[in-house]
Amino acid sequence: MAPTLPTLTVSDITSMIKELLEGSFPSVTVEGEISNYRPSSTGHIYFTLKDATSAISAVMFKGKSRYLAFTPKDGALVRVTGSVSVYAARGSYQIIVDAMEMAGAGDILKILEDRKRRLADEGLFDQNRKRPLPFFPEKIAVITSPTGAAVRDILQIVGRRNPCVSVTVLPAPVQGPDAAETLVRQIETANRWNLADVIIIGRGGGSLEDLLPFSEESVVRAVAESKIPVVSAVGHEIDWALTDYAADARAPTPSAAAELVTPVKDDLESAITAAENVLRSAMESKLERVRLILSRFTPESLELLFRRIEQPRLLRFDDAKENLLALMRERVTDAKHRLALQVSALENGNPRTILARGYSMVRTADGAILRDAAEAPAGTVLEITPARGRLTARVQETNSEKL
Repeated sequence: MAPTLPTLTVSDITSMIKELLEGSFPSVTVEGEISNYRPSSTGHIYFTLKDATSAISAVMFKGKSRYLAFTPKDGALVRVTGSVSVYAARGSYQIIVDAMEMAGAGDILKILEDRKRRLADEGLFDQNRKRPLPFFPEKIAVITSPTGAAVRDILQIVGRRNPCVSVTVLPAPVQGPDAAETLVRQIETANRWNLADVIIIGRGGGSLEDLLPFSEESVVRAVAESKIPVVSAVGHEIDWALTDYAADARAPTPSAAAELVTPVKDDLESAITAAENVLRSAMESKLERVRLILSRFTPESLELLFRRIEQPRLLRFDDAKENLLALMRERVTDAKHRLALQVSALENGNPRTILARGYSMVRTADGAILRDAAEAPAGTVLEITPARGRLTARVQETNSEKL
């Protein structure tokens, strides 16, 4: 006959399970996805950790949850460290969480690197798109949380460095699901109404998840398309966001951004004063030189100087006149000589001149000029024209021999 097992109460078995589980798992690290996230008004956080096949309840009390670097939400992949505890009143077990961190940072970084590579291929990060920041902005627009430390630091630094510069704060959440949309809207507002000469967009430090809105594609494109130069100041020195690559300049912190865009008033005044002194000294030096030069000019010295300037030019004019007259006389003489030659040639070719030398022109009765004696046989009537008058003759004899 089998031995009879002792009868246990519910409390007994629950105590045994509690002792076994809590003793076996005093400290565990579990990775899973948050589900059924329920923050309480007292500050405690209740949620369920699950994977593809199982789930376990978890609780993080106020004393621990206040140090979280991010806001948990359903669907987030997290890694928790704590102890397994049995809740006897319900007969269930859970993890009492002491610390929690995001476990999906690797996936997020991969997404950001892929996005960075794609936007870079489009040319959004090219250096030739970046514009110089204004040397002396009169208005600065700050797009950040109106209650964060970043805006207070910026206002304090701008006021200290140059109180003449005005600052317009365009409030926007810097983390959470609505942050990216608001950041884009405020960038567009600053450009539409020309609210500033330069824009600072950023926030203080935080976890990778906290900075994600500044790497959203819509925000990066809005920064790249802004007509007003943009300074990206996201997080601390080691933090980064994709707006850092699209902006015209990147500052490691919001405070550094304020110093970058705000010239120190005292330095500007000193530079202006120094430039004024240099300019005044240069002008006084030139004026003194002019005075020294002018002091040498009296009416007598001016007349003498004028004569010295005038005399060589008058001599040059006289020489030029004489050369011109000589050239003209030479040209006239040459023309006269050539004209006389032409007149002589014409005169020598004049029939009257030839006849005056003793020659006569002989024509037959029909008016033809007689050039050969054979053309006038005996008895031919000829008309002879000497230099003066006219003769009529009859040929007695013809001799055709050459002279």
